[in-house]
Amino acid sequence: MKKGKVGDDIEPPSYQEATAGYGEMEAQFAWDDKTIRRTFIRKVYAILMLQLSVTVGIVSLFTFCAPVRFYIQTHPNLYMMSYVMFLVTYIMLSCCGDLRRKFPWNALLLLLFTLSMAFMMGFVSSFYNTKSVILCLGITTLVCLSVTIFSFQSKIDVTSYQGVLFSMCMAMLLCAITISIVVPFGYVPWLHAIYAVIGAILFTLFLAFDTQLLLGNKRYSISPEEYIFATLSLYLDVIYLFSFMLQLLGGGRE
Repeated sequence: MKKGKVGDDIEPPSYQEATAGYGEMEAQFAWDDKTIRRTFIRKVYAILMLQLSVTVGIVSLFTFCAPVRFYIQTHPNLYMMSYVMFLVTYIMLSCCGDLRRKFPWNALLLLLFTLSMAFMMGFVSSFYNTKSVILCLGITTLVCLSVTIFSFQSKIDVTSYQGVLFSMCMAMLLCAITISIVVPFGYVPWLHAIYAVIGAILFTLFLAFDTQLLLGNKRYSISPEEYIFATLSLYLDVIYLFSFMLQLLGGGRE
């Protein structure tokens, strides 16, 4: 009996025949996903480099230029205005998902966020001597490069250690509460140093955590659509790391 005629029994295709094109389709999907992920990572780091360049420029201006340093130190209300802008833009970028994905509003909010944060860091840095600021900038740069290389090359999945990060956040919170209670009775250098060390370690781990979220091959990952939020997270990790390094190693101006 010949196959293929109307009314004849047609044998079902074999497994190899039915799945002949699946391998090629999966390979194409995997390739497309890798391409999207690489484009996403390049976009995030390009924006991050711009943010850090603006921040370093403003910090350098407030640190090296004596008239500017004197002006901002005698006008602390500018710091408060920057802090308010920082909070508003951070809340809008973090909580309003549709807004941070919509151009050009996401770019405008990110610019205002970066300028406000850079101004605050410049204001704080102006009270430290120049050598301390340069030293902390150098150490922060080396730490960030080392953590980034580790995060990309290591098989250790930092995204699965959320419990460790939470425990360190609680330890930092308790230390901050203790400092707020003790400070009115007198400054305790060793307690402040412990707080700065915990903060530096915590945000170094957060930097590794947020970096691995970009990769897409760990337990947790971030969507390629969230490039603004990813940039925001990495930028804050670097800035907070620098601020804690400054608290730990920085010396005040004479």
